[in-house]
Amino acid sequence: MPSFDIVSEVNPMEIENAVNQAKKELANRFDFKGSNAEIVLEKNEIKLSATDQFKITALHEMVVTKLAKRQISMKSVESMPPDVSPLGHARQVVKIKQGIEQAAAKQVTGFIRDTKLKVTTQIQGEAIRVTGKNRDDLQAVIAAVRGHEFPVALSFQNFRD
Repeated sequence: MPSFDIVSEVNPMEIENAVNQAKKELANRFDFKGSNAEIVLEKNEIKLSATDQFKITALHEMVVTKLAKRQISMKSVESMPPDVSPLGHARQVVKIKQGIEQAAAKQVTGFIRDTKLKVTTQIQGEAIRVTGKNRDDLQAVIAAVRGHEFPVALSFQNFRD
């Protein structure tokens, strides 16, 4: 029986490349010379720290721009509000979301059910498995899901006949 998986994953190498590009830009920018601003990548979190609110905003903009240039969907990027200490030092965390949350998965499966195509959907952890009797129905589901706007960035994997 043909099937495929709907997932929401971000390539970790693309995240690492975007952070490395942002670090290079940070080293070359005149407004950051002599300041102890830094960008640190830890698994699915990018931690920014700078000496004041203005610099943390510039760092955040720099990192988000580099992520966007690497074709990482902004739906997968969640920016926490910056923490500014009374002494002026600022920190901010940018989280990269991996996987489809339960509420979003239910929304996607409900949309697929509403298309009235002869397919079945199963939520399997952080992925959705779609199975059907013929591959044309599955390709119609892929086209319908691509054409609809969801709160998460979706991709398709493991298309099997």
